[in-house]
Amino acid sequence: MEVEVKLRLPNADSHRRVTALLAPFHAATYRQRNLFFDGAESELSSKRAVLRLRFYNDDERCVVSLKAKAVLVDGVSRVEEDEEDLNPRVGLDCVAEPGKLGAVESRVLDRVRNEFGVKGEKGFVGLGGFGNIRSVYEWKGLKLEVDETRFDFGTLYEIECESADPDEAKRVLEEFLKENGIDYSYSLMSKFAIFRSGKLP
Repeated sequence: MEVEVKLRLPNADSHRRVTALLAPFHAATYRQRNLFFDGAESELSSKRAVLRLRFYNDDERCVVSLKAKAVLVDGVSRVEEDEEDLNPRVGLDCVAEPGKLGAVESRVLDRVRNEFGVKGEKGFVGLGGFGNIRSVYEWKGLKLEVDETRFDFGTLYEIECESADPDEAKRVLEEFLKENGIDYSYSLMSKFAIFRSGKLP
């Protein structure tokens, strides 16, 4: 189970202020490309599951992940997640031809094929995706991920923080934002849900 605090920033100015304040704690920045897939008969989405290929810095790294049963309440997201690294060249081939996901050797994709029944060359379909610039900070014992997510219909700014104690992480984060006069709100939808809706919340 992945548990994350998700706080939305209202605009680019708020995002700039947050990243400037956190600059001394910067650990890494990644350019991510997130691409999503379903079964031809909506086998995944009908069971509230999501299959994603995420590419880092073009094709430096590729991670395949299966997420299911996501719940987002008061800025805290809980989701069942299983992921593993995939050869980036294999991942790119699957983006070009989603049917190839049916033959890739992968524990995660085996789960998709066996548990959800997505099989055969015509079993998988691509849904498209979006880009994200993720800046990572090691701050007060927390790993903060500050995202600038670029959809075709607009840009979303968000702070994410995975934590075993999300209530405490949220308290510390909210205190930091309030002290610095930075507006925020609790995220109401996952990035995938926003992507599928076709508009910013």
